Amino acid sequence: MNPWREVLDRIEAGDNAGLVEFLDGLGDVGRHAVAVQLPGHLSERLAAGWQARWELRDEAAGYRLAGAACLGGAAQVATWLNRRELRDAAGRTDAERILRLLRRRPEGWRRDLAVRLVERLRLPRGRAGWRWTGGMPGWHLAAGLILQTGAEPPANDAFTAGWVLRMAAEREVPRPDDPLLDLMVARLFHAAGVAAGLTWSQVRESRTRDSGHDIVTALVTMSGDGRLKRQDLLDGCLTRFLSGAAADELAPFVAMWRQLAPEAAEIPALEFTRLLPSAPPVLAQLALDELRRADRAGLLDGELFGEAVQALAYRPERKHVTAALKWIADTASRVRSGDALIALATAFSHEAPAVRDRAVRLALNLGTRHAPGIASDDPLVPGWEAVREAAATLPGDLRERVAAVFGEVAAPADEQPAAPPAPVARPLPALPPPIETPDQLADELSRPAWPEEPAVLEGVLAALVALTHRDREAVLEALRPWWRTAWPQPFDAHRYVHGWGYDRAVRSLLHRCALAVVSPADSRALTVSLDAYTRPHPVQDPPLHQFVQRRFREVIDLFERGGTVPVLLATPTSPTGHVDPETLLERLELLDGAEPLPADLDQALLRLPRLVAGPHDPAAPGDPLPWVPALAVRAEEIGTEAGRRLAAWLRAGGLPHPAVWCTRKSVSTVYGKTSTWNTRIIPAAVVPDAIAGLLATGRSTGYPDDTAWWPWTMPSHREVVAAHLLPVAAAYGEPGPADALAALAHGDGPLGEATATALTMVMGHRRPERRAAATDAIVTLAGRGDLPGFGGVLGNVVGRAVRAGLVKLNRVNTVLQEATEAGAGTWPVLAAALEVLLPEPGSKAPAGLGELLATAVRSAVLAGARGDVPGLAALAARKGASRTGEEARRLHHHLTGA
Repeated sequence: MNPWREVLDRIEAGDNAGLVEFLDGLGDVGRHAVAVQLPGHLSERLAAGWQARWELRDEAAGYRLAGAACLGGAAQVATWLNRRELRDAAGRTDAERILRLLRRRPEGWRRDLAVRLVERLRLPRGRAGWRWTGGMPGWHLAAGLILQTGAEPPANDAFTAGWVLRMAAEREVPRPDDPLLDLMVARLFHAAGVAAGLTWSQVRESRTRDSGHDIVTALVTMSGDGRLKRQDLLDGCLTRFLSGAAADELAPFVAMWRQLAPEAAEIPALEFTRLLPSAPPVLAQLALDELRRADRAGLLDGELFGEAVQALAYRPERKHVTAALKWIADTASRVRSGDALIALATAFSHEAPAVRDRAVRLALNLGTRHAPGIASDDPLVPGWEAVREAAATLPGDLRERVAAVFGEVAAPADEQPAAPPAPVARPLPALPPPIETPDQLADELSRPAWPEEPAVLEGVLAALVALTHRDREAVLEALRPWWRTAWPQPFDAHRYVHGWGYDRAVRSLLHRCALAVVSPADSRALTVSLDAYTRPHPVQDPPLHQFVQRRFREVIDLFERGGTVPVLLATPTSPTGHVDPETLLERLELLDGAEPLPADLDQALLRLPRLVAGPHDPAAPGDPLPWVPALAVRAEEIGTEAGRRLAAWLRAGGLPHPAVWCTRKSVSTVYGKTSTWNTRIIPAAVVPDAIAGLLATGRSTGYPDDTAWWPWTMPSHREVVAAHLLPVAAAYGEPGPADALAALAHGDGPLGEATATALTMVMGHRRPERRAAATDAIVTLAGRGDLPGFGGVLGNVVGRAVRAGLVKLNRVNTVLQEATEAGAGTWPVLAAALEVLLPEPGSKAPAGLGELLATAVRSAVLAGARGDVPGLAALAARKGASRTGEEARRLHHHLTGA
């Protein structure tokens, strides 16, 4: 019997139960034989490439068992079990098996291993993978050894967090007879990483309506039963509160404190008061509630009251500032008035007029009731001085009312706001370096498929074509390992047919190009099977995506026929997707009189940059740029049909910009009414049939991931690309164009309603990181000088989209606000939007208009704008203290001086 062979066979067969039996009966000589072979064998497996590493995941449990049973020292076993490629298999079953194999080891050795395993535990990374893996990898084994040997676990936060995560993942709660309970509870309030399990336990039980069956409630219950000391839990919560942890790390302990419900005399008023200025909102609310409770019981002195209301008044959350005002209104006396006035003075600068006005009313009430005495040390004096100083920032009528009670108020300083920096377009990522060897090509093909990056895939396709033409045998040799992995043998074409993926996704089409090089017969079989499947089930992809697919499919066909070409014409030379005209001409010359691939030539022509001078005006296209005629002559001298076509394209100034019409309509679906867009593209001249399809939007929307390719397809025709993007936004409720928008903004060509609509939908996205793409696009357009002429169109579309309920104004405003501060010069956008959004006399203003007006004030001041906006004067004349009215008056005053 060869022990190593027996062990390896069981590992590879996945027979872990049989492996345990075999290892348990193995003698010292056999274990030593396995220990000699095991580390080197695993290193060889890992060096074999990503496929071997992937397969190792299914065999990791067996390698762990073999190492635990056969390796010698505790340090060596601990290192083996904590190898990154083996760690994920360390769950409950793994622990039970290893504990069985270790039972004959000396107790001192096992104690040493237990301590080492606890020390090496690490908090899980990522969102919540531990929920589906039974908790923290390795914790069950470490805890099992601790319990078996009675060793004192080292103070590692991960061990405490593992205790919590294990219960949360397995839907358990602490038991009174848990031997780890007292130690874990003592460490619970100091350990990082425990909140995730405590919170998930609470959320899960609230969803299942299994009230009380969560970890926090179980601990509180045990404190009521006497199993745990209630004061220890209260002290532990307070310790956690004072630790400066983030909100998500504090939330379960806030819940525990509320369930413990301490008496008013038990409330640590000083500590809670000191927490108020900077605590996360969830903790600040608890501190406020408890301090109010202590105050109602007469246990809060005037000094702590003053500190508390002043801290609340400084907080950014409106609800906490409002709570401070209510507390002052409910309890302020002469003794407390000085501190209360300081807090109210802070609220004078609050952005919400309703909060500011209430603070002024309370201050006037206190000032009327409680005036300071003659003595300079009267406690009211600092409050009165704070009110007079803060009143300088108030509107004129409020400032006069404060001065009538508190004395003279200084006039406000008339300072101009600091100007933001000049807008700078965020550059697109640089193109990856060219692939120069077959081995580099094989590495790129082996990379993960997502996300699809056009720049990368274009580079791989270009290298595949050029290297195959140069030395097909070398490419074949380099790609064979990838071929065996990506296209398992024996090859069965039917397994790749269903679902259309291998006939539409660009990454899959690229893999088919490589397959056609390595195994043309397999590729032809797959093509025949796909054609047979798609003929009765045609896929109606959007025109732009069909154009992308056609170029890859003609490369597949070329390789299947055994042909090659020296170079692809359309490989971009710029991150925007453009192809340099001089480079295109050189590539045509490399063909040495041969004709290029048809779709490749069509794409290359569409990727040429702007060829005419002057503005983007379809009615007056302008004169050719100075270098164009000479290039046209060179192209014609090549003597091929492609050369003549390029020459004619250059002389015509490229594809004339078509007219794009964009209208919205409501449609009924099974989910209710929704909105979609009718986009119509009208060519300005007769165009070749191969390109004419791009000037029709088609019925299919495609998929959001497809849109990354579209700006690269027509980088000099932004409005056409935007017209194709809009149906994606309508179909998926979010514009897949969010990521495509950056490339679109960096491109060339006219901008109109289609671009404005696509940009508006991204501005209204529910996720801030998506809206950031819209901010970048606006700043980019401003930096390129496109925003002044386009801003009016964009603002009008924004206003109409808000009116129609397609986007929320508060989300749009955050984008415009950030763009304004980035120096984008947004006044044309805001002025046009306000013309649509300002309410008619007697009508209600749309939600969020006050915030938009505040942004407009800032933008107008920075732009030095003057004049008027229709409807603004009427809104400014309305009575009331709303944010909308206040900001309307500010903007009207700046624009007109009235």
